[in-house]
Amino acid sequence: MDIRQLRYLIALVREEHFTRAAEACHVTQPTLSGRIRALEEELGLAIVERGQRYHGLTPEGERVYRWALKIVEDVDALTADVAMLAAEPRGRMTLGVIPSALPLSAALTGRVNARYPGVAFEIRSMTSRQVLQAVEDFQIDAGLTYLGNEPVPVGRTWPLYREDYRLFVRADHVLADRATVSWAEAAAHPLAALTSDMQNRRIIDAAFLEAGAAVEPMVESNSVVALCSQILTGRVACVLPGSFRGILGPGVAAPRLVEPEVTHAVGLVALAPDPEPVLLAALREAALGLTSGFIDEGDDLIGSGNLQGRE
Repeated sequence: MDIRQLRYLIALVREEHFTRAAEACHVTQPTLSGRIRALEEELGLAIVERGQRYHGLTPEGERVYRWALKIVEDVDALTADVAMLAAEPRGRMTLGVIPSALPLSAALTGRVNARYPGVAFEIRSMTSRQVLQAVEDFQIDAGLTYLGNEPVPVGRTWPLYREDYRLFVRADHVLADRATVSWAEAAAHPLAALTSDMQNRRIIDAAFLEAGAAVEPMVESNSVVALCSQILTGRVACVLPGSFRGILGPGVAAPRLVEPEVTHAVGLVALAPDPEPVLLAALREAALGLTSGFIDEGDDLIGSGNLQGRE
């Protein structure tokens, strides 16, 4: 058995197609199929359901796949960890980030790069559920997601800040000059919102319901870029975290939403193996350096509010 066989198996499950998996691994399809068959012979069991096309894994294959994920992750972590001992450490981290925390990701990666200029990043915008699944499946090194609002059953978590909510409107909107707007007032205006598979949307819907105002957004999208573009048209308002103020600029106002006051903790989640990879440790230290609103993992976040500070 060698690590390439396990990588081929992981690629096959990910692509669900022998030819696409082979292309992803930069080998021919017969090579990939042959190496997986050799792995089956070595283990003495069938891993892949037999057929002319990929039909999934056998029950035994599912177990082998889970082991393959862990082994490949450990090998990659070892390689990255040793590389960090070099004079000019290099490596690559993949982060899954909920859309509402994307502004934090730029500051976070910047702090890591200040210490390790040779480190590259891949940032994937994901739902909170996708973040947790990707962490569990070793598809990402760490995630930025909500903590506490819905269960976080995998890995360790490090709280970073509390997300507050504002009504983003173009500067000429009737509510633009207000310091605060109630959720009930906001519901009376055409709104854009993230799609319902996003935890941010579920949080916002719950706040509107608490204020006695169910809403049907005029525009829905799973992209915060699309939502920001909609705000700039002046046709709709949008509830987003306060951290987006620094992104949208002076042409957009962001009165704070009240009645009720709603905040939710956002933080890092990772499997945090022992020994902890150097890059993960650097990421965690950089994240904790961005905010000063908590003392340890058991304490609530206070003081710092969102990344732009509270007014």
